[in-house]
Amino acid sequence: MPNIEIGDYTQDTSGEAYKQDYGYDYPYNLNLKPGSEESKKIVDFVMQRARISSAHMSRYHDKWNKLDRSLTAYVDLDDKEKEVQAADNRKPVSIVVPHSYAILEATLGYMVSAFFQEPIFRFEGTSPDDTIGGILLTKVIDLHCFKTAVALNLHTMFRDNFVYSFGAVAPGWEVRRGSKAVKKARYSPLSRLFGQGEPIGYDREVVENAKLFEGNKLTNIDPYTALPDPNYPIYEVKKSEFFGWVERSNLYSMLSEEKNAEEGEIFNVKYLRGLQNRTSFLSKDKSSREDKVKGTSGSRDQTYTKPVDRINMYLKIIPKDFKLSKSEYPEVWYISVAADEVITEIRPVGTYEGEIPIEACSSEYDGYSVSPISRLELLYGMQHTMDWMFSSHIHNVRKALNDVLIVDPFLVNVPDLQDPGPGGIVRMRRPAWGRGTKDAVSQLNIHDVTQNNVRDVMVMMEFMDKTSSVSSAAQGALRKTGPERLTGQEFQGSRQAGLNRLEKVARIISLQAMMGIANQFANHTQQLMDEQVYIDVFGKWQDVLMKEFGITDPDSQKIKVDPLDLLVDYEIKARDGSIPGGNYSPVWEKMFELMAKEPNLQQNFDIVRVFKHIARNNGAKNVEEFVKIKVAPDQVVQDQAQAGNIISLDQAGIPQL
Repeated sequence: MPNIEIGDYTQDTSGEAYKQDYGYDYPYNLNLKPGSEESKKIVDFVMQRARISSAHMSRYHDKWNKLDRSLTAYVDLDDKEKEVQAADNRKPVSIVVPHSYAILEATLGYMVSAFFQEPIFRFEGTSPDDTIGGILLTKVIDLHCFKTAVALNLHTMFRDNFVYSFGAVAPGWEVRRGSKAVKKARYSPLSRLFGQGEPIGYDREVVENAKLFEGNKLTNIDPYTALPDPNYPIYEVKKSEFFGWVERSNLYSMLSEEKNAEEGEIFNVKYLRGLQNRTSFLSKDKSSREDKVKGTSGSRDQTYTKPVDRINMYLKIIPKDFKLSKSEYPEVWYISVAADEVITEIRPVGTYEGEIPIEACSSEYDGYSVSPISRLELLYGMQHTMDWMFSSHIHNVRKALNDVLIVDPFLVNVPDLQDPGPGGIVRMRRPAWGRGTKDAVSQLNIHDVTQNNVRDVMVMMEFMDKTSSVSSAAQGALRKTGPERLTGQEFQGSRQAGLNRLEKVARIISLQAMMGIANQFANHTQQLMDEQVYIDVFGKWQDVLMKEFGITDPDSQKIKVDPLDLLVDYEIKARDGSIPGGNYSPVWEKMFELMAKEPNLQQNFDIVRVFKHIARNNGAKNVEEFVKIKVAPDQVVQDQAQAGNIISLDQAGIPQL
């Protein structure tokens, strides 16, 4: 890609906005006040990369806008159709046939079924000593996913992937603070004199700036505002030199963040109050999503509101070049620049992996392209043709329904024809009196040349279904063609063929993004988690956890997890892309029936595990919750062991998981 010369694009800093000193204590002994030389050097470094990336990504915005319009039934009307609607809003006009939307929904439905099985992310200890820690790590991160609604962010990432060719997220660690009501013991004056004894009651006390929650979160990155390194494919973020995005915020939210943050984390926000324009040149008029609701994309009412655009960027820099440290080797740093010129955050990534903490998926990748063609873009030509064919048919029908008359104005009073009204009379002109009405008025024959368009639209839909591997049955539609009945083998074969293609897509997404997100979540939890947390015991590992934590009461459903319990070596158990019920096979059911009748097979096969396998393949998500757990007292267990009636799992050579 050729070099792009970038001039001075910052605002005029000679005004009053930056003259006031707010007394910020800047990190790394730097002068990061807006307008200072050290601040300008860092801002220029960030903005140069942001502008290069924006120039590259803006080439895709037009086609993305077309895809957005193909996902809605609303279209802009031409002048002729506006006149039709103004005269009678009941008359149909051009529409978008929402078939691409149906395909998108069916594909997203498969991804939701494939990945939103509890737990979303699974971990397993790499050694016997790490077994329990792997289970606890899985359950703690699953709790974080529930608290921060990670599934919603994943759904947005999947949707961006299929519409725009990639979906990107920024895994992070969230700490929520605020006021919290706690119970405080109250003691009598006598107990205070001789030492606190039993409390005589309790009072409610409000603790300010208390930690309400800490855990993993995901932040979606809008493809329209993403600023990736154009020298690398989008799914290879780790190899990139930088990755950024434009975040849309407001002055009041940023002031609150600055107030609640640790000292030195967020600064310079007060300087933004003196700027007339706080938006970025990189965030203007890119997306036409708001056109669906007849809004104005990219416009902002700044009369009463205080919008702020900030460019967030992870980049590899040599800290010594910017006086950040004495290190002469590249490190990954996070820098946030508001209003294109005010640094509000700057810090090293500092996580264990030491890489750019962005995860992206691009399921339609070819292994080489910087920005591949998305799944819906592949279908856009057929969708556009189908819209034209259907809209032209509507136009022709509307034309045919309007009377087109051939009139001899010498014989007929034309104004009577133009507005006859119910039961109206059309008068003949005086020269035609007594001659009759023959040949005075005749109907023009209009041939519907678009009568086959609807049939052609159905054929086009079938082509789109085959290309996208999403059949009409997967979209929830009834089958309209083919034989009246399909054999079970024919139905299973056609269904499995479509599922295999979607399973491949899910598997690619798992390898590109889901495993990276899981790894970052685990690293964040091991590195940043400070407080103990309670998790549920029930589920797949209920018996293991109850034994490990000495729980004898089956009704006890909670255990306390200390952050140190999670410091284990782990490996991520990747999803295989299949969905519950997708691997259904009647052969297993026949085998189970035979196994249940033959004692010899029962001696060599675990019939319970076979049943669980069949249940999972038929779509049962939490079959372990239905297993009875029997906990015997320790003395009974010891007596039975001495009598030789029971042995431990280790003695039997059976793994605990």
